[in-house]
Amino acid sequence: MMPRSSGRAGVRRNWLNTIFARVKFCVMKKLVFVSLFLTGAVQAAYSQLPPKNIKALAFIAGKWETTTSWGDMEEYWSEPMGDCMMCVYRCVKDGKVVFYEMIVIEQTDSGPVMKLRHFNPGLIAWEDKEKPYEYRLMFLEADKARFERPDKKTYITFHRTSPKTLKVILESQDKEGQWIEDVFDYKLAE
Repeated sequence: MMPRSSGRAGVRRNWLNTIFARVKFCVMKKLVFVSLFLTGAVQAAYSQLPPKNIKALAFIAGKWETTTSWGDMEEYWSEPMGDCMMCVYRCVKDGKVVFYEMIVIEQTDSGPVMKLRHFNPGLIAWEDKEKPYEYRLMFLEADKARFERPDKKTYITFHRTSPKTLKVILESQDKEGQWIEDVFDYKLAE
């Protein structure tokens, strides 16, 4: 047989437990409401930001050169014109071309999108003709832009570190899920 609570002490304990449970429920309900409200407010504010304009990427423009373990590399980026920028790239090692790239950045309703294709010597394309690599602009400052693939396994960052230098960082995930970072320190060609 269970011992009974004696008199007033038992009633008081039950009454306090009931009050405590109700207060706890009200506080939790308010916290959930506030967090949902704040989440919605942040999403609404973010969705109303105007899309970035391609002209803000003009800091990338120029003829850029560097030498890495990949080989001698050149990138020619045009100034923004209309709704696009374009780039041609080549990598040459031991006097022979390793590969080329053709890159465009196009203005869309949601902001700039970079599209990239690779080519072997002889202009033999790597990617399917209907499916270039596509990177959305995710971050933009006065001298820095970060693009991201939809699968979030590759990022490209352009950072104008001085009037004559451009750092390009390629971050990608390998087959085992490990992140690899390649940094290319370009200098503006004279």
